[in-house]
Amino acid sequence: MTVHIGPYTFDRVRYDHDADVLYLSQGDSARAVDFDETPGGHAVSFDENGDLVGLTVIDVRKLLDEAEGELLLELPAKASPADLKLALA
Repeated sequence: MTVHIGPYTFDRVRYDHDADVLYLSQGDSARAVDFDETPGGHAVSFDENGDLVGLTVIDVRKLLDEAEGELLLELPAKASPADLKLALA
């Protein structure tokens, strides 16, 4: 099974029913070397290049029950320094 969220494709999916936590990763989650939290309180992990490796969605059933046609998860996005510098000109 794969799960697609924005530009990310997670090919490893595990759901903990008792804790209501969805674990998603792109490839081997052991590649993760850096960890952070999204504004929504979900855990994200990154590899040594800063690429997203995993997403842990907390209270996923509750989120899905409350979603009205769309579920918004704030995930990290890369920005080009050159593009940002153009905005400062």
